[in-house]
Amino acid sequence: MSDLCREYEISRKTGHKIWNRYRALGPAGLEDQSRAPKHIPHRTTGELVETILAARREHPTWGPRKLKEMLERELGHSMPVASTIGNVLRRHGFVTQKPQRRRYVSRPTGLRQAQSANEVWCADYKGQFRLGDGSYCYPLTITDQHSRFLLACDGMGAIREEQAREVFEDVFRAYGLPTALRTDNGVPFATTGLAGLSKLSVYWMLLGIEHERIRPAHPEENGRHERMHRTLKAETTRPARANLLQQQERFDAFREVFNAKRPHDALGMKTPAELYEPSSRRLPEKLEEPSYPLHDDTLYISKVGYLRLPGRGSVYISGALTGHPVGIREEPDGQWLVSFMSTDLGHVQRDRSFVPIASKRTNP
Repeated sequence: MSDLCREYEISRKTGHKIWNRYRALGPAGLEDQSRAPKHIPHRTTGELVETILAARREHPTWGPRKLKEMLERELGHSMPVASTIGNVLRRHGFVTQKPQRRRYVSRPTGLRQAQSANEVWCADYKGQFRLGDGSYCYPLTITDQHSRFLLACDGMGAIREEQAREVFEDVFRAYGLPTALRTDNGVPFATTGLAGLSKLSVYWMLLGIEHERIRPAHPEENGRHERMHRTLKAETTRPARANLLQQQERFDAFREVFNAKRPHDALGMKTPAELYEPSSRRLPEKLEEPSYPLHDDTLYISKVGYLRLPGRGSVYISGALTGHPVGIREEPDGQWLVSFMSTDLGHVQRDRSFVPIASKRTNP
């Protein structure tokens, strides 16, 4: 043994170890052996692994942290750390590694960031999808920006202003009024007409709600709401239900879980329902008409969007303001300023043309 160990430049201890392994296992004992420990005291038990996998099957879009939080609440004892739960999911094929993408660097947009519930609500239509019966579903969603509370998720057969207003009225009755509502620039929230006004946004203004609109082609400015849409799509539309009624039942179930059961990373693993409380501003029984004490007169927009000025004929203003009063005031240069509530819309000029504020040209 000593001569062999000197020849192969190994210690006598190693030589005897190889010899003993050969005597016990034969030629197989000369192959490289695994260095993994034979016993791991902190290994996740099979029963615990099955509990984690069962929770994942019930909530296929939830990540390790949300599963850990939910299981600890339900079982009443601590669970392995989130990274261990992630490894369990990965080993059993529940997680596929995605290539990393360059993160978007946010820039100031001028939009407010809510510091409390009901300061800013966000609304949008999630992209339409086809149901089992061949019809399309257009989900209208409303969330509270601060708490992420999902106030409404209503599936509709089309995007219509009247149906959207009914949804908002139901939400206002249930949860009160927000300070501001943030949307994109699409119908029915906004139009390409005067000041971007739509009948729905005019209704919000009459309730004292400020309308915030993100920049065109910048959905990241409504990022929290868009992130909710991603989860909504994953958990309710794959596969879609047979018809609109069944799909709405799926939306209702999702909303209950999203608000009261699903922990949220940005909320310190709390649920939206733990942070949200209804607004103290209630929906009035009747809308009050705007008054214009600082203007010369108050006139009403006709049924087709025209404003009739005494002695100056009629001029088209906006169909969104049909039936609503506007204030007019004569300016020193002879033009008439037209305002709706606190928003100056434009000027009726001497040639009876109307020039919106945004597009009014000034002489150099």
